[in-house]
Amino acid sequence: MKERLVLIGNGMAGMRTIEELQKVAPQMYDITVFGAEPHGNYNRIMLSPVLAGEKTIPEIMINDLDWYEQNGVTLHAGKDKEIVEINRGRREVRAADGTTVKYDRLLIATGSNPFILPLPGNDLPGVIGFRDIKDVDAMLHAAKTGKHAVVIGGGLLGLEAANGLMKQGLQVTVVHVLDTLMERQLDPFAADMLRKTLEERGLRFLMGAHTAAILGDDKVRGVRFKDGLEVPADIVVMAVGIRPNIELAKKSGIHCERGIVVNDTMQTYDPRVYSVGECVQHRGVCYGLVAPLWEQAKVCASHLAQHGVGRYEGSVTSTKLKVTGIDLFSAGNFNGGPDCEELVLRDPARGVYKKLVVKDNRVQGAVLYGDTVDGTWYFQLLRENTDITAFRETVLFGHAHMADAGREGHSVMSMSDDAEICGCNGVCKGTIVKAITEKKLFTVDDVRAHTKASASCGSCTGLVEQILAATVGNYDATPKEKPMCKCTDHPHDVVRKAIRDEHLTSLESVFKVLNWKTANGCASCRPALNYYLISTWPAEAKDDYQSRFINERVHANIQKDGTYSVVPRMWGGLTNARELRAIADAADKYNVRTVKVTGGQRIDLFGIRKEDLPKIWADLNAAGMVSGHAYGKSLRTVKTCVGSDWCRFGTQDSTGLGVKIEQMTWGSWTPHKFKMAVSGCPRNCAEATIKDFGVVCVDSGYEAHVGGNGGIHVRGTDLLCKLETEEQVLEYCGAFMQLYREEGRYLERTAPWIERVGLEYVKAKIVEDEEGRKALYARFLESQKYAQTDPWAERASAGVDAHEYAPVATIG
Repeated sequence: MKERLVLIGNGMAGMRTIEELQKVAPQMYDITVFGAEPHGNYNRIMLSPVLAGEKTIPEIMINDLDWYEQNGVTLHAGKDKEIVEINRGRREVRAADGTTVKYDRLLIATGSNPFILPLPGNDLPGVIGFRDIKDVDAMLHAAKTGKHAVVIGGGLLGLEAANGLMKQGLQVTVVHVLDTLMERQLDPFAADMLRKTLEERGLRFLMGAHTAAILGDDKVRGVRFKDGLEVPADIVVMAVGIRPNIELAKKSGIHCERGIVVNDTMQTYDPRVYSVGECVQHRGVCYGLVAPLWEQAKVCASHLAQHGVGRYEGSVTSTKLKVTGIDLFSAGNFNGGPDCEELVLRDPARGVYKKLVVKDNRVQGAVLYGDTVDGTWYFQLLRENTDITAFRETVLFGHAHMADAGREGHSVMSMSDDAEICGCNGVCKGTIVKAITEKKLFTVDDVRAHTKASASCGSCTGLVEQILAATVGNYDATPKEKPMCKCTDHPHDVVRKAIRDEHLTSLESVFKVLNWKTANGCASCRPALNYYLISTWPAEAKDDYQSRFINERVHANIQKDGTYSVVPRMWGGLTNARELRAIADAADKYNVRTVKVTGGQRIDLFGIRKEDLPKIWADLNAAGMVSGHAYGKSLRTVKTCVGSDWCRFGTQDSTGLGVKIEQMTWGSWTPHKFKMAVSGCPRNCAEATIKDFGVVCVDSGYEAHVGGNGGIHVRGTDLLCKLETEEQVLEYCGAFMQLYREEGRYLERTAPWIERVGLEYVKAKIVEDEEGRKALYARFLESQKYAQTDPWAERASAGVDAHEYAPVATIG
């Protein structure tokens, strides 16, 4: 006979345990569930989008009533089925209507209750918490009949409630006793950005306010504060915290402190009784976020199945705000402490703020506002205690800077299988990959149906798409291309075509003609659009420096200490005594701390202060040197060997050809960085076969190679064709670059571009179509007339963008 398992609480944690149990021991128990609400199991954290009108109740249901019947689970739902007594001696539970059920194992998942401030008037109709469907119904009803709402509590739940009520048409005042919103999840700087954004949307805030009383007779009509201020209110939402719901457990004699005390197997002091969720206290900690509940559920299910493996050792938590259009993420100890360091990126103009708290080169906490795409990665670094020494200088710029950003899916696929992708439903990367491969899934909808990943708030949809793309390639039989960003429904290629066909020459015209969803775009689309405009209409479109990343904006590479590195161009790797003297003099004059020869055969000067950049550029310009564009999505270097001039194996003048190629192509902006090389013989000392465009000299002429790159994932080039003269090499090089410039997507290296369009396509355009090749080459040379202006000289002599280099006062 099966053992009897009774679950008290039909919420997320308890039912997740049942689901996990059915995966590992589906025939072990007769399962009975008691829930106080007249519904199936639903995603409680998605109540905020329901309140905001973005979701419906059926859409947030995890298990509807039919699910219980189909899975052999007996459900007793409704207020009269609420358990009022646990008789541990008889191993029996009793509901309010007298229903009794015996158990062999009992699972308590009674969750938590909202804390209602002990104020005069707190029992008036219209004063509610924000915990269940009934509360949402009450708020929606108030929105139809009233005008004013007061939300007491400026934490995560309070702000989500306030946003939802505002979207329902109410005038909402958020009252917070402290001066910082979401103080448990945000530092003051991020909190201030959040408050300003919400104020712009229409929310009103009373910070540092102490509530004295709820006003009203037969229903709420307002709120009074200790300073005498009164605010009208047709509804008052208390969102000041939760308390573990432990009264039933305490009454039955189960040991409780702040919560029901459990060990690492989720057992209470009674070995037949387990507990999970917000009602639990584990190692002195009570959790109110969903991720720990999922971890507890998995461990509990393992031990209920008598597998005897798995321990719950506590959780490191992360937080996302479920308010449409606001990207916010925090995790771990983001306030720091002794021996901690703070790595900070602030760009208020773009609404972006990133802070990592680091100790001994290991991430302790993170706060992200405005750009949260790397939140999952930072959280993984935190949880795995990863040493970031090797990439500390770029860690704030995100995972894409660790490797080739053009390879779609690389970032997420390099994460461990237990990295959490969907926080709402506790789905890890390994679960998604396993479902895709075993069940042969090919669409995001398939993944949602089988794993629930991205089925709730949707913030992880992009990550799920990356996993699909990386696991099965083009995962939709009739693929719909991904939009450029959240500002538009149009993919890159559609936008580029519109810019060309509609003769659009400015960001404003793109936003207007293509009905951009946000007035000024975002940090993702603006750099891409700026590149598409200047590469399509070089004579007409004006380069918008505000749409460039910091390195391109100031024409130098920012370093981890806030100083910059300067790399003058050395044509084909050649230099002379005059240039070397100028570099040495500049190194002395500007206290350069490190002088290094780069892999691209140039010299890099490290430790230049921002305000000194125009001055050092002027000195280098005087020696005839221009910017090496080591910072740009542009041509970087043309690496050469000495070739036939000096080498006994050299077949052609590789150095001279490299100089000609670089002098033709320098200054050109490309979708991603672009590197070239010319090797004097097949021994390939210049490593031409791992470059975007490489030339290998042979006795009969030249081999043209394309689509290579170094880095973490090395890709060797494909042979494009064999050529006979230097003039042909220049023509094919210019045509190839122009084809890539016109058809490559922003931040897509030549390697993934060729893999996407196919080598045969590139050959057809460059090798087989002579007229088309010459037209491409002509367009490239025409665009270079407007590109080959040294940005260093402009800023050193003409004072262009002088404000970028003015010292900024330090704010304490």
